[in-house]
Amino acid sequence: MKFLVMIYNDHSLLGEIPAAEADTMMRNCLSHADELRDQGYLLDSQQLEAPVTAKSVRVRNGRTTITDGPFAETKEYLGGFNLIEAENMDEALRIAAEFPWADSGCIEVRPVRDLGEVRRRVGA
Repeated sequence: MKFLVMIYNDHSLLGEIPAAEADTMMRNCLSHADELRDQGYLLDSQQLEAPVTAKSVRVRNGRTTITDGPFAETKEYLGGFNLIEAENMDEALRIAAEFPWADSGCIEVRPVRDLGEVRRRVGA
């Protein structure tokens, strides 16, 4: 079963980590990601640029609106994600808890819906 592991960062907590410690944390995280990939758990992993680089797109009544930056002020922002394969939610949560970002933000784990099943259901 696939799970999306979303890493939410708290900028104020990340800012308190000395640069050398943050680099060590990132090296350890990347090394751990390599191990998870080798074990068949990690399918994909990406970091996102800062929220100020984002744009939001909305279409209402046929009119497209593009907004610069984050849509809402928030303490935590989506900083990256991991797509993992796990037996069940408990195993996915165990894997997610091993990422160091749980110490300075929040990690959301959400099951990925089987798009093939959706296609079959809607006849696409």
